[in-house]
Amino acid sequence: MKYITVLACACLIQACGSIRITHQWKAESNSLPTTYNKVLVLGLIPEKDRRLQEFMEDHVAGDLTDLGYSATTSLHEFGPKAFEGMDEKTALAKLQNSGIDAVITIVLLNKTRENRYVPGPVYPSYNSVYNFWEYRTSIYNRIIDPGYYVASTQYFWESSFFRMRPQQLLYSIQTKSFDPTTSWSMGHEYGHIITSAMLRGKILSNQSGSRE
Repeated sequence: MKYITVLACACLIQACGSIRITHQWKAESNSLPTTYNKVLVLGLIPEKDRRLQEFMEDHVAGDLTDLGYSATTSLHEFGPKAFEGMDEKTALAKLQNSGIDAVITIVLLNKTRENRYVPGPVYPSYNSVYNFWEYRTSIYNRIIDPGYYVASTQYFWESSFFRMRPQQLLYSIQTKSFDPTTSWSMGHEYGHIITSAMLRGKILSNQSGSRE
């Protein structure tokens, strides 16, 4: 199987969002399928973040549904223990019996929390003041109005799209989330970014005409 390493997409930034695409690639094929009977959205996220998994799966499945696909989530279809303890043959049979012929995974690769220093206001330097008092005031204000530290959380995600018959990895994308407002908003933004990127890459097609 041949693959194309697609554009490094660090430059693809959603203007008002907190998620950036850092890398993506797709399988080389002249006829990538764009119609599926049923797509499963599977979050591979630590159990302690079960609520986050629910939000991420729901939003991606919702965006797929908006595009005209029949989509379901692993939590809804199989519960939190989806494939626990199963071997490959049993798991694939479970998917087939549920009518699933494509899977999108959502993997939380890493989650980091760090303190970031925010400097105080920047005041005029010496070449933009005209007398002693202006200079004294600018320096004094700079001294008494110091910066501060804020906690920042970053999430590193990877999603992959698999065709099940025959089994083939068709697409993968990595993203970075910067200090999302809420888990719900992160799931909402993530779903839109992932499905939009897959539309651009012709992995999916817009079957409903609901999105440009």
